[in-house]
Amino acid sequence: MTGVSMLININFRDPRPIYEQVKEGFRQLILSGALAADEKMPSVRELAAGLAINPNTIQRAYRELEQEGYICSVPGRGSFVLERSGALAARRKELLAELDERVKQLRGLGMSEEEILQYIKGGGSHD
Repeated sequence: MTGVSMLININFRDPRPIYEQVKEGFRQLILSGALAADEKMPSVRELAAGLAINPNTIQRAYRELEQEGYICSVPGRGSFVLERSGALAARRKELLAELDERVKQLRGLGMSEEEILQYIKGGGSHD
């Protein structure tokens, strides 16, 4: 599993917290199929050592990945990747929640529902 730690990139200049970078790295590996359903995730200690970061950082990333439906933890056995369709559904749900928030913000700025729909239908090109 040390190969997985090589696929996770940590950029210490990135303004995002390290746990978010780890979470995003695993999210991409799962969604792309590089990590298959039922595949065992590296242990927290193993990954922390491979990335030279605090194990609590990895634990937080794993906890959030589990809450978002990408992995599941089995006490005494470790964490495992969930089926990709579940991960895709989780990501869609997350992105739609972000979209809902953006739509509320746009409405607050005076943009009508019709203008928002026109923007979306136009493929995101703005005038």
